Amino acid sequence: MTKKKKKLTATLAMVMMLGTILSACGGGNNSNTAAEATNNGATATEGAATNAGAPDTSKEVKLKMLLVGSKPADYDKVFGELNTKLKEKINATVEAEFLDWSDWTQKYPLKFAANEDFDLVYTANWAFYNDQALKGGFMELTDDMLSKYMPQTWEAMPKVNWDQAKVDGKLFMVPNNNVEVTDKVVLYREDLRKKYNLPEINSRESYANYLKAVAKDEKGMTAYGAKPADGWKFHELDQTLLEQNNNFNLVDANLLPLAYKLDDASGKVFNIYDTPEFKQLLTYYKDLADNGVWSKNVVSNKNDVWQDIKAGKVSSYAHNLGTVAFDLAEMRRDKPDVELGIADLTPDKKKIAAISTQNGISIHATSKNAERSLMLIDLLQNDKEIHDLTMYGIAGTHYTPVGDDKFSAGPAAGNYTGFSNWGWNSPLNRKDSAYPVEADNMFNSWQSNIFHFPLETFVFDTAAVKNEVANIGNVMLRYAIPLEYGLIADIDKGQAELIKQLKAAGIDKVQTEMQTQIDAFLAANK
Repeated sequence: MTKKKKKLTATLAMVMMLGTILSACGGGNNSNTAAEATNNGATATEGAATNAGAPDTSKEVKLKMLLVGSKPADYDKVFGELNTKLKEKINATVEAEFLDWSDWTQKYPLKFAANEDFDLVYTANWAFYNDQALKGGFMELTDDMLSKYMPQTWEAMPKVNWDQAKVDGKLFMVPNNNVEVTDKVVLYREDLRKKYNLPEINSRESYANYLKAVAKDEKGMTAYGAKPADGWKFHELDQTLLEQNNNFNLVDANLLPLAYKLDDASGKVFNIYDTPEFKQLLTYYKDLADNGVWSKNVVSNKNDVWQDIKAGKVSSYAHNLGTVAFDLAEMRRDKPDVELGIADLTPDKKKIAAISTQNGISIHATSKNAERSLMLIDLLQNDKEIHDLTMYGIAGTHYTPVGDDKFSAGPAAGNYTGFSNWGWNSPLNRKDSAYPVEADNMFNSWQSNIFHFPLETFVFDTAAVKNEVANIGNVMLRYAIPLEYGLIADIDKGQAELIKQLKAAGIDKVQTEMQTQIDAFLAANK
């Protein structure tokens, strides 16, 4: 899913391997907006024309940025250097606040509800973009604003990226500029696969054999690192084993179990929990649970799964290819005696490219410094000096440049990582020189299988059913999570109760509203 899992903690690696990026002018509307007017008069000279129409930066501005993820240990060092450079380039400094992975989903919307004072904010299609755009949390961005205050981004960004980022025809985000495939893969202990003489892992059956072998014979090690405790409403393997495997696509990956088939031109919506494919997957999950593949306390697990893998406590987990590849490279660097592997459990299925809103930066609707904020984003995406610093840290400390487009980890690499600086991914991203060849090969093999479909850019507006959506989310946490992790003894009764509770929560009303919006979207885009 575009964000079937909220923790993309190292998406740097994915974007570092990307090759072809289109270059074109963006598009949109040229009308003045209320959001734009909100910003007028906030700083009397901000945006006034000077030489050759350039923005006036004579007044120093202090910007506040809201980011998702843990605050890096060396934040002060890196952002100290950044601010020295920003002062020279746009007469501005920036201070970042970090919403930790453990509670960002609760704190993020509260920042808007309280109308806190900040200028820029990380957002994504999995991180409240559509929700806050519709609620008025983000400032609308017009062609005039973009072309004037971020000319490099305006020229470099493909038009399709701007179009994909629009909500109800209006733009509220500067999307990232890169290509990414969102399919999930699994990271596993290749040395253990070899130890038990198991076949290549390339299907859910071969993966189950591996997990059960580890659970049976590796004492003190958990076979699969599951972590639903952060509020995630689906099993981590659902995207791979239910959606990718059956060419389903969830309409709203964060909120609802409603999907359509990728090759269904009519876009008919259905409840994934009420399908034979889901029933079959429940049997698979129950078998894994009964064989001790994950902890019986899985629902309350708050551990960092990757750190548990590094410590030898867990043997496998599922994530996007970029994150998995980054972790594999880190293990090879830090513990070369441990052999890991990457497996695609649905190698022959359609692959979905992430739309541009997979990562991006928005301007708070009440920001008094919108113009300078756009100038900052322009530098983050297009100024190599600024981009390198904010993405990789201080050269010689956090990373070592390798030519113009690669890097190797520096002695303090771990002190500057783990947060959403991938909001300004761009063609300037460097590839890690240690990036696993097998991950590169896998990504390249996916290119011929990328599938584009009519509903690729459809965004569901939950305004008319927001209470029902909230109720459905609570039902999923209470009934779906225990069922999918094999904690319910009778699968049939568990599935029936889940569907019953979803209906009571109003899923039929939500499905009807969603189908109405999809039908209108398809009719308007024939």
